[in-house]
Amino acid sequence: MQKYQTTVARILLASVFLGVVLLKLVAITSQPDGYLHYQMTLGQFGLPLLFAPLLILVQLLGGLALLVGYKTKIAALVLMSLALFLAFVLGRISPDVFFLYLGIAGGMLLLSSHPQTAYSLDNIKK
Repeated sequence: MQKYQTTVARILLASVFLGVVLLKLVAITSQPDGYLHYQMTLGQFGLPLLFAPLLILVQLLGGLALLVGYKTKIAALVLMSLALFLAFVLGRISPDVFFLYLGIAGGMLLLSSHPQTAYSLDNIKK
């Protein structure tokens, strides 16, 4: 039963990052200057313009890796680091966001210590 619980946890944690990317991409493409607006929003948090494509790329690739269970441990550690980074950067503005990203980082840390889940590419016999 535990392997199915960790599978559900892996998929739910992946949906957090994939959902955020999807919402960002919809916001960017729905306006003519959507990408510029996204970059300016990140600039308000003191992040350089380079972070705009990097955040989207890391969240998209990490979320997809978790969703299908490919290199789960590495993906979870990368996304845990990202969640901690976002907690401290975005948490300066909103304490709620700080604690939400801390919780996500905790889930990623737990997933990285138990990466073997059912229905994952990591478990395919070679």
